[in-house]
Amino acid sequence: MFTFAQVNIGLNVASLLGIIYVLLGAAYLILMVFFLVQTTRLTNQALSLYIIQAIFIPVLMFLSGVILIFQGWRLDPILQFGQFLSFLIIIYFCIKDIVINVYRNR
Repeated sequence: MFTFAQVNIGLNVASLLGIIYVLLGAAYLILMVFFLVQTTRLTNQALSLYIIQAIFIPVLMFLSGVILIFQGWRLDPILQFGQFLSFLIIIYFCIKDIVINVYRNR
């Protein structure tokens, strides 16, 4: 565990999930922007929903990732398992959105 200016960062499952959250949040933002630029067949309502989703989901993933990186060492194992299950659900929905956008644009 590293201690620097009263900030403790340990390397455990929760911290690794936090790092993955931050990286996947950035990747999701890039992919959603890429697919929204290519998409011209969406209606205004659907496009605005995708834009809101492309903004808020990566921000929330980044914030929860940073929290897990800095405070993950304090979590109990059952809470870490809950975070892992939440991670799996988020990954499933992100992949589903990206795959649906790829097949819709063909």
